[in-house]
Order: sequence, then structure tokens, then C-alpha cells
Amino acid sequence: MLIDTYGRAATDLRVSLTDRCNLRCTYCMPEEGLQWLAKPDLLTDDEIVRLVRTAVTALGVTEVRFTGGEPLLRPGLVSIVERCAELLPRPRLSLTTNGIGLARTAGALKAAGLDRVNVSLDTLRPDVFHALTRRKRHQDVLDGLAAARAAGLTPVKVNAVLMPGLNDDEAPELLAWAVGCGYELRFIEQMPLDAQHGWKREGMITAEDILASLRTRFRLTPEDDAERGSAPAERWVVDGGPARVGVIASVTRPFCAACDRTRLTADGQIRTCLFAREESDLRGVLRSGAPDEEIAEFWRRAMWGKKAGSGLDDPSFLQPRRPMSAIGG
Repeated sequence: MLIDTYGRAATDLRVSLTDRCNLRCTYCMPEEGLQWLAKPDLLTDDEIVRLVRTAVTALGVTEVRFTGGEPLLRPGLVSIVERCAELLPRPRLSLTTNGIGLARTAGALKAAGLDRVNVSLDTLRPDVFHALTRRKRHQDVLDGLAAARAAGLTPVKVNAVLMPGLNDDEAPELLAWAVGCGYELRFIEQMPLDAQHGWKREGMITAEDILASLRTRFRLTPEDDAERGSAPAERWVVDGGPARVGVIASVTRPFCAACDRTRLTADGQIRTCLFAREESDLRGVLRSGAPDEEIAEFWRRAMWGKKAGSGLDDPSFLQPRRPMSAIGG
């Protein structure tokens, strides 16, 4: 097991497959993009599968989420999913994507063994999408969502970030659309993970702002705390159900005490927390020729040192050196 000194067990593995992305979201990276990782620095397909196998068979991981950058840009994605789905015990497999390219890959991913997807979509307005992402690909995301639903990658979850002056008025509209389409909407507070380090606590759209906006149109009933477990999203039943909406309030309502995640970057670094400023070089251990037992023990030691919290509520908080695209969301 991956236990830390506070008694938390990490059973949910987030695996970043690439730092590359085909959007340039304002809250993630600059318009000109970033210096991408060199190919030799990236974990190979075989290395990823081996590390996932070690996590599942020796360390108690039961859920694996593939992230990026944009994971659909990883050429070997379908094969990686297929090989991980063959592991025993079989982990639950999911994918976080911006949805571009999902229309043509959803069926293959489902056949390979992917269970479900999270798709990022912050707006229903093409012009606002262009302003937020600096790309005109709004319809591609909508098509990807529909393809995921048709392929059975359910529940299809939609992640939305509200930004002041751009889409901060869209919460009710987004929820009505999601309920009508059968998607589960989750709003995420903007987090300090942008490459520009321009995030400001003042003026950000908070969970309370989001809920106040939703309540102008919907009746929201809090879900029982027992149903939440270690999930990052607090959820509310919408107008009596069955639809639900979630809010991930990483900044204003940290949920670190229940965290069950361990993270692996595209270049093979263990991160104990999304906001950690330290990493442990698992790739180095792997490429040194270490056996699986040594890899597992290194991973255990790394997670044992996990801090009690993210530090976001500390005035001295410093953003991670690497942005979200490099470490996996």
C-alpha cells in the first residue's frame, strides 16, 4: 500500500501521458505554448504499463486516470489502455481530455477497456471558447462528448472552470445543458497551476459564487457526506434528482484530509500532491534496471513523506515550478 504518515492510503493513480496540448487555455499556458519535454525524457509505453502494473499489483492502486497535457495526443494511448485493462486485479480506467479527437477515438478506447471520460468544456459559446482556449475547436469538443456518450464511456463528466469577465455568468446555462444531455457537470475553482504564474486569489470565482449563481435557477440539495468519500467534488442533487452537479473547491474548501491520489508525470516523476514543489525521480530508478520490488519500495517511501495539505490556505504558498500541462491535472 501507499500509506503516508497521516494514515491516508493512495489508491487512485493519475498518469500524465504527455505535456503537449492542442489548446492554449488562458488558465494553463501562454498563447505561444511551452517548451515541450524531449522524447527521451518521456516514459515509453512499456514503462508506463510496467509502472501501472506495479502500482496495481504491489501497491494497492484500484483506479487509474490518464491525463496530459492532452492524452489523446499520445500515439500509443489505445494500446496503453488495453494493456492496463488486462491487469489483475483490473483497475478502473478513466481519461481526462479536452475532447478534441474524442469523436474518432471514443469507440476504440471503449473497446480497449476504458471505463469513462472527463471532458473539459468551460463554455457553450464558440466565441468565448475561442477567447479562453485561443483555438476555434468548440464543435469538436461537443462532438467528442456525444461520441463518448454513444460509446458507453459513462458517466460522461464535464469539467468547467469559470473565469472573471469571460464565462462567469454561464453556470446556470452550463448546468441546464448538461442535465439535458445526460452529462454530469463539475465546476472547478481556478487553481494556481498556470505556466505564467499569474493566478490571483482575489477576484477568482469561488465555490460559493458558483452555487449562488446556480441557485438562481435550480434547487440544489447537498448530497450526503458519506457518498462523497475521497472524491474531490462536493455534489448537489439538482431539482430533486436524478441529476447531480459537483464543485471542486481546491482553493476555498481543501479536501486534503481525504486525499487518496498519487501522481506520475509524463517524465516519470512521482508527485504526492498536485501542488507539491518536490518530486521523486521514479524514472531514474526504473531505467537503472531496478526490479519491480525496488520500484515499489521507492514509491512507498516517496508517498510516506506526503504533506498534510496543499498549503493553499497559507499566505506563504508558492505555486509549483511546473504548470498543470507538465504534471497532469
